[in-house]
Amino acid sequence: MATIPAFETLRYEESGGVAWVTLDRPEVHNAFNSTMQYELRTLWRLLRRHDPVRAVVLTGAGERAFCTGIDRNEALGGDRAGAEGEGDAADRAGQGAGQGADRDDSTPESEPVHVGAGTTPFMFDDPGENLGPKTCDLWKPVIAAVNGIACGGAFYLLGEVDFIIAVTSATFFDPHVTYGMAAAFEPLQMSGRLPFGELARLTLLGGAERMSAQRAHQVGLVSELADDLDDLRERAAWAAAAIASAPPLAVQGSLRALWAGRELGRSQALALGYAFVGLGNDAASLAEGQQAFASGQRAEWRLR
Repeated sequence: MATIPAFETLRYEESGGVAWVTLDRPEVHNAFNSTMQYELRTLWRLLRRHDPVRAVVLTGAGERAFCTGIDRNEALGGDRAGAEGEGDAADRAGQGAGQGADRDDSTPESEPVHVGAGTTPFMFDDPGENLGPKTCDLWKPVIAAVNGIACGGAFYLLGEVDFIIAVTSATFFDPHVTYGMAAAFEPLQMSGRLPFGELARLTLLGGAERMSAQRAHQVGLVSELADDLDDLRERAAWAAAAIASAPPLAVQGSLRALWAGRELGRSQALALGYAFVGLGNDAASLAEGQQAFASGQRAEWRLR
């Protein structure tokens, strides 16, 4: 069982098999800096081996925003709060080639060597390598509880959660093109979640239009709407608790199958089905489930 440390940019709660992870920088609309990237990666990887947690809810602090992407103050060279193990100031969120101090091979050995971001466009610090649970190899279900604005780099997170519940006042948009930046990773993360026309509109209209929670629900991005923050927490807590009550091997095997079906061709995914069934069926849990079914036990269910 892993020990979960205290974090600077995240709030962490754990109860009844469910972990609540809250992006906790409300003063900047929960934008992520290098510290948050480092802490999210640390947490996701610790949760892999933290058996008491069987499901996760991810949300943002405050009422205004879930997450507004990269903290531009840091990305554009402003102050940054260092975190142990993050690297130097040249490794800011999303930094590309030529933006740091590079080593000159003629530098004498007695002089300090400064490691920069690289001299080619192939050297790029992608925030997606740190932010998302799947990229960090966490295969416990993650539910996003979206409590306000979700834009830009927030899609790194929303692209890797398993489903989304949102308050009716939530909005979704991607302002990259409005500010002269190509949107690439964000729409690619969302490509399996939105119909192409909806995703193209959201991407190309930039900051000129926001997708409402109601429209997001209509097109399948959001699975359920909540009236307010209390209702959002209740709905997310209910879903997470229901998932956490099931045998973890069966849940994680099913989750792997779902994502294989999303990312692979049909025949490739089906070829892996036997592995998911074989690894995800625990003999004791299977026997317990069959006994419960034979005795007439049924789950208490909600209609959505």
